[in-house]
Amino acid sequence: MEAMSAVIRASQLTKKFKNFTAVNNISFTVQQGGIFAFLGPNGAGKSTTIKMLTTLLRPTSGEIDIAGHNVLTEQDAARSSFGIVFQDPSLDDELTAYENMELHAVLYHLPRKDMKQRITELLTLVELESRRDSQVKTFSGGMKRRLEIARGLLHHPQVLFLDEPTIGLDTQTRNLLWDYVKKLNKSENMTIFLTTHYLEEAEMVADRIAIIDHGTIIASGTTAELLKQTKTKNLEAAYLSLTGKTLRDEEVSAREAFRMRARTRRMR
Repeated sequence: MEAMSAVIRASQLTKKFKNFTAVNNISFTVQQGGIFAFLGPNGAGKSTTIKMLTTLLRPTSGEIDIAGHNVLTEQDAARSSFGIVFQDPSLDDELTAYENMELHAVLYHLPRKDMKQRITELLTLVELESRRDSQVKTFSGGMKRRLEIARGLLHHPQVLFLDEPTIGLDTQTRNLLWDYVKKLNKSENMTIFLTTHYLEEAEMVADRIAIIDHGTIIASGTTAELLKQTKTKNLEAAYLSLTGKTLRDEEVSAREAFRMRARTRRMR
């Protein structure tokens, strides 16, 4: 039953950069219409995993299936099934909100007869319709994030990937953004796959959680199950119990980490 209702399925997923293993033989499923939080310390393998799921990196080994499409052999079909809000800003600041949306609609081959109505609907949803003709460079951080979410929804995706979507936002804006996400999840039965360092956000919105560290999934389940497993009272305490309290270096991509190590060895 689980396999039949899973919209994301990763099986024995591994990514190596020569002798550096960024993701080590992980497997998980995400159910249709669920909100799945993928958590872990800096450099744990979160971003590498998301890049593999979204076709930006090819796994060393393993299988990935999204919405019935094999990500390794049906990349175009897989890409059409999901939207993504990247951790780093990806809007064109010199274009207006509408122009950013229009450009994305063209890239995803949205029929022109539907484009205007769809863009208007989504700008209204994220409360930016009144700013549709304003250049994005005049927007606050929260407005840009809302526009990125609207843009990611243009092609009616079954899955929305959110990679640290609230980083740098104030508390009020973060809460408003999650209200939009939960509304989408319920109204369109859209599956949400998110990463965040704000553990209270994951505890507030996620149906299920997986925690990755050193490239391996070390725990997964509902918040209640993780609390029971670690004998703690909140997700932050459970997370620290599982991953430790040692400070981690700032997160860099696995490839960047490998290159830095290689340069260091050459300098010696």
